[in-house]
Order: sequence, then C-alpha cells, then structure tokens
Amino acid sequence: MGTTGTTPTAVSWSAFESAEPELAATVRERFGMYTHHALATLRKDGSPRLSGIEADFRAGELWLGMMPRSRKARDVQRDPRFSLLANPGEGTSMGGGDVRLSGRAVEITDPRKLDWYAAEVGMPMPFHVFRAELTEVVRTYVDGEEIVLRTWSPGRGTRTLRRGNDDSPPREDAPQV
Repeated sequence: MGTTGTTPTAVSWSAFESAEPELAATVRERFGMYTHHALATLRKDGSPRLSGIEADFRAGELWLGMMPRSRKARDVQRDPRFSLLANPGEGTSMGGGDVRLSGRAVEITDPRKLDWYAAEVGMPMPFHVFRAELTEVVRTYVDGEEIVLRTWSPGRGTRTLRRGNDDSPPREDAPQV
C-alpha cells in the first residue's frame, strides 16, 4: 500500500474495465461470489488495519460503503490508500484465484450522489460512500504446476508472471497484443 516518493496514477473502475475487459470481468466475477471482503487501510500511526467490507459495482464504478464514523472510514478520510481482497471462499480452492485491488478511496459528499447511492442500494442514510480509484489489480491463481500472477496498473498495462515450485526465477509471459 505504500508509495515511494510520488503518488501513483489512479483510475476509475470504468477506465480499468475499458483498458482490460477480460481481467476486469474475472475480478468482478470473483468479487461477486461473496458479499463480504477484506479491506486494508492505514491507521493514524501508519500501521495496517484489516476490516470486513461489502464492495459494490454500480454505474461503472467500484463503491465502498462504510458505517458512519467507523474506524475504516476515518482511516481513508485521513489517508485514502487502501487494498481490497476478494473473499477467498471456503477450503483451499480459492474459487478460481485470489483477486486484490489497491488504490485510493475518494469520499462522495455531494448530497445528490449520496441520495442516488442510498436509493440504489436500498439503505437509509447516514453512511460514508467512497469511490475507488485503482492503482493496481492483481489476480493470483494456479495453472498446473505453476502459480500465475497477473498484475495491472495504469500506464503499465498487464503483466503475467509464472513461477514453479522450485528456486527458478519467475518468468514473464510475452505481452498480449
């Protein structure tokens, strides 16, 4: 979740989905398998906090709704960086892989947008609503005897790394054109 010197470029869910529709579909499917997921935020002292959350895809955006004055809401109000891990599910199969997103949470304060969101989700106010801006998307899965890491970030695109069950260094798949 940290940065080194500069803030990475962040994009909306819809921009990511336009850039990488296949990976975006896999991510949405993975998040859609369960309601509750794990959100990592930064506490005031910089240490990590892990909290449960419901992630919601609506109107081309990824939304994070939080209870009023919750610790996770206060965390991202103070420092908007977050990571979000899709619920891995039961057992060790991980339902097609591990999916996680990182980025910044942008709080929605416009009363019309808040009213729209409350009506969309059927939840009475008050609550905090944040729109996710993505700096990284990662899918990890097993393919035969290899673990595969598919990563995306704005401006860099998608990379696929494969690694075996030995000490060999990971190898990168050729970029897809």
